[in-house]
Amino acid sequence: MPIKIIRILAVIAVLIFSILMLKTISQYTGFDKNVGFLMFKQKVVSNPYWMAFFYIHIFSIILCLLAGLTQFSSRFLTENKKLHRLIGRVYVYNILIINVPACFVLGLFSNGGMLGITGFLLQDIIWAYFTLAAVLFIKKGKVSEHKKYMILSYAVTVTAITFRIIKNLFYQENLYDYELFYGLNVWASLIINLSVAYFIIRNQKVLPFKTYVHHKNNK
Repeated sequence: MPIKIIRILAVIAVLIFSILMLKTISQYTGFDKNVGFLMFKQKVVSNPYWMAFFYIHIFSIILCLLAGLTQFSSRFLTENKKLHRLIGRVYVYNILIINVPACFVLGLFSNGGMLGITGFLLQDIIWAYFTLAAVLFIKKGKVSEHKKYMILSYAVTVTAITFRIIKNLFYQENLYDYELFYGLNVWASLIINLSVAYFIIRNQKVLPFKTYVHHKNNK
């Protein structure tokens, strides 16, 4: 029962913060270089490549967040097999083809000094690894491993939300050095999310193999 409640609360939280992120992202639709996060990146906003990757990331990441919400319900899988596969592909392609390359470039110019840069690059590497591993395991019919790595992949995806929660709750300009706080926040978000993912994995109910077989036969 506790794990079910945690899952429900997590879904509600992700949905709420995804909506809030949509509001934040909307400020960039005018392509103004002096709004929001870009005000702290004036050294690189003149770089067209950095700006291109920035816009690619912020306008596509919301699809990763929303797509992941539907992918961990056994009931959703059994009742909506084709939709589950379609959404899963959108999630995987979005991460591996669009966001991993974009975030790698953005990570090289991250705030937070070397602490922030190494944190973001590590996130990007394990994000790609977890997502690719999930794909390879499902192709081999290893449903349990697939589900575990999808949970880990999504945990990295929602670090964007955890990062903003920590920043909004704890950052005070007159108390903390911005660069140090930013770098530590990158690592804290990753550690917190992977810890929650590990807890969920340890307590999850694995989708029965017969369900997967039925799923494969209906391709």
